[in-house]
Amino acid sequence: MRFMMLIKSDANTEAGGMPDAAIFEAMGKYNDDLVKAGVLLAGEGLHPSSKGLRLRVKNGEFTVKEGPFGNPEEIIAGYWVIQVKSKQEAIEWASRVPIEASASKRGEIEVRQVYELSDFPVDDNESGWREREADLRTELESKPPTSQPGAAAKTQYVMWVNADEFSEAGTLPTQEGLTKMGALMDEIARGGNLLAGEGLQPTSKGARVRFENGKRTVIDGPFTESKELVAGYCVVTADSLDQVVGWAKRMLLLDAEVRGGASAGEVRRVFGEADFPAELVAAAPEVFARERELRARAGR
Repeated sequence: MRFMMLIKSDANTEAGGMPDAAIFEAMGKYNDDLVKAGVLLAGEGLHPSSKGLRLRVKNGEFTVKEGPFGNPEEIIAGYWVIQVKSKQEAIEWASRVPIEASASKRGEIEVRQVYELSDFPVDDNESGWREREADLRTELESKPPTSQPGAAAKTQYVMWVNADEFSEAGTLPTQEGLTKMGALMDEIARGGNLLAGEGLQPTSKGARVRFENGKRTVIDGPFTESKELVAGYCVVTADSLDQVVGWAKRMLLLDAEVRGGASAGEVRRVFGEADFPAELVAAAPEVFARERELRARAGR
């Protein structure tokens, strides 16, 4: 089973503040533990929402809003994707995130289960999307897009699709919708730009681990009070933000077809080593060396 662990932001990260060497070292050790346990598939930090965009489409008309986006504690600051045997094991890993090493010593991790191909009922009239999706996953695992010449210099971005009443009810896309979305992902992959793309199961199957006053509290979903839940994501490399926005708009248009004509999402830039101050890199050389090794293993 795969799970996405979404770490929420705080006032410091949303203001563009950099972690000190202590928190960076603690997070590096945590990532190393995930690798040694054989459960880490991916993990990235995200730039503040002030460098991001939110997109909404309704009846084919788009609105695009530049960040920052409201309450920092509702904004995603980074994520991990792990493969474990159960939801409880995922919650246990989320509970080990070293939040206590941060300046605020408080925070929240949202644990969300990733859709697998087996979660989609087999239809006798399938158009072949399932086989193409399986082939694409195999290709991404065996030949990472960033292994292509020049790809390493490109910037990474995450495109979110927000949840709504349809996704929260567990409503699955139609066969036509799956075929169209698969074609878009295949197009991005053929250009050497796709790193990952998955849907997330409803928050009723998820949990949150909240850190406050030295205590960890586990809260089971659903999370109906939240306005900006994630229903799916896509990680890409790109030559420009405009290129990513073009893909995001197409993704949201396809998503809107099964959601009553409306959909919303977000584009966020992923941190690379070059984004960190030289003094931080110098203060934690072992951490950055491990991060480079992790990225190399993941083809990132």
